[in-house]
Amino acid sequence: MKKGTLLIVIILSCLACKNEPKETVDVEQESAPFVWEAANIYFLLTDRFNNADESNDINFNRTKETGVLRGFKGGDLKGVTQKIEEGYFSDLGINAIWMTPIVEQIHGGTDEGTGLTYGFHGYWAKDWTAIDPNFGTKDDLKKLVDAAHAKGIRVLLDAVINHTGPVTDKDPVWPSEWVRTEPKCQYDTYENTITCTLVENLPDIKTESNEVVDLPPQLVEKWKAEGRYEDEMAELDTFFKDSGFPRAPRFYIMKWLSDYITDYGIDGYRVDTVKHTEEFVWQEFRTVCNGAFSAYKKNNPDKVLDDNRFYLVGEVYNYGISSGKAFDFGDKKVNYFDGAFNSLINFELKWNVAQQPKDEVFSRYSKLLETDLKDYSVLNYLSSHDDGQPFDPNREKPYETATMLLLTPGASQVYYGDESARRLVVENTVGDATLRSMMNWDDIQNDPNTKAVLEHWQKLGQFRANHPAVGAGTHQMITQTPYVFSRNYNYGNFKDVVVVAMDLDAGKKTLNVKDVFEDGVILHDAYSNQDVTVKNGNVTLESKFDLVLLELK
Repeated sequence: MKKGTLLIVIILSCLACKNEPKETVDVEQESAPFVWEAANIYFLLTDRFNNADESNDINFNRTKETGVLRGFKGGDLKGVTQKIEEGYFSDLGINAIWMTPIVEQIHGGTDEGTGLTYGFHGYWAKDWTAIDPNFGTKDDLKKLVDAAHAKGIRVLLDAVINHTGPVTDKDPVWPSEWVRTEPKCQYDTYENTITCTLVENLPDIKTESNEVVDLPPQLVEKWKAEGRYEDEMAELDTFFKDSGFPRAPRFYIMKWLSDYITDYGIDGYRVDTVKHTEEFVWQEFRTVCNGAFSAYKKNNPDKVLDDNRFYLVGEVYNYGISSGKAFDFGDKKVNYFDGAFNSLINFELKWNVAQQPKDEVFSRYSKLLETDLKDYSVLNYLSSHDDGQPFDPNREKPYETATMLLLTPGASQVYYGDESARRLVVENTVGDATLRSMMNWDDIQNDPNTKAVLEHWQKLGQFRANHPAVGAGTHQMITQTPYVFSRNYNYGNFKDVVVVAMDLDAGKKTLNVKDVFEDGVILHDAYSNQDVTVKNGNVTLESKFDLVLLELK
């Protein structure tokens, strides 16, 4: 991983930039731009999605019996690449893929009261500079990113700076200059949410420290055994000398994470446990990532997809869009957006969908994104890997899940198996393991009901991907009965407008579009795949579906 000084120069030039203007580019009318605020992001557990290489299923003698769904199951980077190349994500209208962390995990297992668990989920780092062999190799990651970019799909990795992996008989604790092992977080004030360990035996990185620290001896020993100690140290020496950063724990990790940008051209990071780390850390991380992304683009001009800046979406657990920019700890409010994140994960949507009328959800989200959160966004979800109260755990409402998730303003997070009604209730599991079963490819292949659900997700997903107006446009209700609304979006020279009708009766339907489209305009219903012409301010069409997705022909 040889790096020049270009990254450092760019970092230094950005250090004073706390609030960056949003980049925009002029776009031809016929070309729909990729807009992060409207992205359709597929989130998968790397280990649980698709096993394309059984030869890497066991490493480091991780062979002890685990709790149900708490060991490695074989999913790997090659499996993700295989599905990219098959067109699975493109058919779903996915334009970004977020994978759980792929860095090398602790070699041992630990029991947190839920049964013996290995680091299959990726959040228990042992070595940020290496890819865990259970997931694949650096060459596998390069091929994955290249394959995704060839399809116009961005790639997000998952960044953890808050903690190392647990301590086991194979994984000694990092030095006390690096981590604290107590107290355990109480989560009722700002201080005891940050300067503490999330759970017992999860050492907390001293992200607040500017004290110079040496590398952990176990990392030095590991790198020497692997024959790369001198190269890694030379890179670190250059990084710290030219940047002026102190050799403090957080800057080591930021350097290691930025290498995945400069080496592979990843497009963004989903950042873990944001509220458990000082907010200034994320402003620093933004600067480092911007520098790395600019360096990658300069060094690889033929691989540049667009003028978007590096994307950072943060997990501030229990943040909701209603909070605007300020997350409330009870004794302190913190703004994680300015100078740091493009977007935060929105934990609120599942409650809104269950409790509020559709237009109340759509209208409120649109207004908030145009006012309190202007120039930023949220990442909406209805199920996820660590939310024990998903919208529809038994998958009784897979059509409603798709319709509301993919039509709500903001970016959308499709959790692997949402589109195939993968059940989130698994017998004999404890805790979040129930959310993390293997992807149900057999159902997609063999079950007609699953195929029908998938087709619904595909139609909506492609419509969203083709029209930034769906996620980033201004929402306007046209009629309440039948429920019809428009979304309008302008980006440079690009103008996008769509009309959507929901909860319709099967058969013939007439929809009012006079305030959006002129008479004589030919529209296409992307759901039933038929053309219609606007007459007297209306369109009339016949289909068996309760949903209409109108776009310009």
